[in-house]
Amino acid sequence: MTMEPYLFTRDLAVGYGGKALLQGIDMQLRPGRLHCLIGPNGAGKSTILKTLTRQLVPVGGGVYIQNRSLSQWPRRQLAARMAVVLTHRARPELLTCAEVVAMGRYPYTSLLGRLSAADKAAVLRALEQVHAADLAGQDFSTLSDGQRQRVLLARALCQQPELLVLDEPTAYLDIRHKLDLLDILRRLAREENLTVLLSLHEIDLAVKVSDWLFCVKGDSIAASGPPEEILRQGTIETLYDMDKGSYNLAFGSVELPRPAGKPQVFVVAGGGSGIPCFRALQKQQLPFAAGILFENDIDFQVARQLAGQVVSAPAFEPISPALYRRAARLLLDCGRVLDAGTPAGSLNQPNRRLLELAARRGIPAEPFSLP
Repeated sequence: MTMEPYLFTRDLAVGYGGKALLQGIDMQLRPGRLHCLIGPNGAGKSTILKTLTRQLVPVGGGVYIQNRSLSQWPRRQLAARMAVVLTHRARPELLTCAEVVAMGRYPYTSLLGRLSAADKAAVLRALEQVHAADLAGQDFSTLSDGQRQRVLLARALCQQPELLVLDEPTAYLDIRHKLDLLDILRRLAREENLTVLLSLHEIDLAVKVSDWLFCVKGDSIAASGPPEEILRQGTIETLYDMDKGSYNLAFGSVELPRPAGKPQVFVVAGGGSGIPCFRALQKQQLPFAAGILFENDIDFQVARQLAGQVVSAPAFEPISPALYRRAARLLLDCGRVLDAGTPAGSLNQPNRRLLELAARRGIPAEPFSLP
């Protein structure tokens, strides 16, 4: 049975001053899932988020929470269901972290804002959820960026929302705090059945953390779905109009452009030993070839994006004589050989023969070592 969406849009158009920047937006956000908006700077991710959180009025179409139009929700009722964490660096003055978090209780407190015992318990629980209980009495202005973001997330959680919306929550954070924050969000979605929507610039993290991706490009959402389905070879390059470099699906990371020109070095590699060598040659802008690599080899995943030519063999199959001869011709044509230090096994004996061939032809293989 498919779970009903908590929030959905119908033919939504977003923009400013009545002018649509993006249109035809149909989104469904479901409980227990982490949804992520990705796309280039200026694509309109923040505009979409501001419209979904009622900071902007839709130019067209509609936004619905629990089948009720967003515009029909009273302010306090909406605040008890939706919490928002923005990118700007909030700097409350002369407030402790607990007092900042307590601001999230405003949907439940009286006009005087007095906290009940239940409110205070909610503040403590929110701080504990983000691993920041030890910061409760500390002045918010003294915190690091990572600590600030956790406290602001705690403030949002203190609203006890069913939908959490975050605009670039990892901005300004180092890698440790990025991972910590995203791990918290994943846990909240899973354990609290929270509906989570966020925008991210770090594509590798977006792919790893999200259940559903929305790719924003042009004047609409170009693609949406599980990361494994929509991120095919070339998707990221197209989404970001990358004319240099490439996105490595296997590693979830970008690779810089391959060196231009005819290969001048042949790298005998395999089993991961070649990757440092490939990247060192790329930094030197020295065009190279690589082989003989099995197509399930981790070296192959990088070589095919950085090397000018790659001699590859089908996985789990012996290297054929024809492939060996092709690699031998390419090696001799390069005139220089680097040995990445791959151990010789029963299936990659032809690589050992390549090194022996190079030695016989007066091209002694140079062992690769990092500078």
